[in-house]
Amino acid sequence: MKLTLRVWRQQNAEAPGAMATYEVDGISKDMSFLEMLDTLNEELILSGDDPVAFDHDCREGICGACSLVINGDAHGPERTTTCQLHMRAFDDGDTIDIEPWRASAFPVVKDLVVDRSSFDRIIQAGGYISAPTGTAPDAHATPVPKPDADSAFEHAECIGCGACVAACPNGSAMLFTSAKINHLNVLPQGAPERETRVLDMVATMDEEGFGGCTLTGECATACPKGIPLPSITAMNKEWLRANRRVRR
Repeated sequence: MKLTLRVWRQQNAEAPGAMATYEVDGISKDMSFLEMLDTLNEELILSGDDPVAFDHDCREGICGACSLVINGDAHGPERTTTCQLHMRAFDDGDTIDIEPWRASAFPVVKDLVVDRSSFDRIIQAGGYISAPTGTAPDAHATPVPKPDADSAFEHAECIGCGACVAACPNGSAMLFTSAKINHLNVLPQGAPERETRVLDMVATMDEEGFGGCTLTGECATACPKGIPLPSITAMNKEWLRANRRVRR
């Protein structure tokens, strides 16, 4: 395959950025998208140019580091992480636009790499439990209704990639925050911090500069792990309940 790549190049958050055009040839349809970028960078290095900076880690679809907007879609045209997107999703001769996540709370580090430490601060604000569960047998001794266990597992699948923020027209982090809140709040071990968790994490989310949610649903559509949109509704109910108790 021969492809035309239009890649966002930006030295840092303060520097102006622009799209740069590159031609790559000999791309196999069996390559992952990141392997294709590796091929581009090999050519750039050999020609003495600065390689394109992009984030990645496990390349197994479980860490969420590979955050790219491809032809306007977070992680590309398929509902998966960028590292699990393969070049057979494209045609020979295609022009592919590659950009970083665009949100004020995700400042550009360089090129396609953004700083997502704002997500870490949201989790640090309340994403923990103080009730000791002991060893595995002790933890399993606490009865949990199956619907609650299923919901906790569903929300715990969130890998914090930020695709929800990149896809949202408002740059909202509500889907991410709701997943991190709900997967603990539905379990008995998460009950002691249930109210403070939702209040502190939502407050931190707002302080980080994420946009407001208008329930357009783009976040859930882009999520590679399928976190459902009703997760946001559940979090809002938790926040309203906790906020009423604080005001009393």
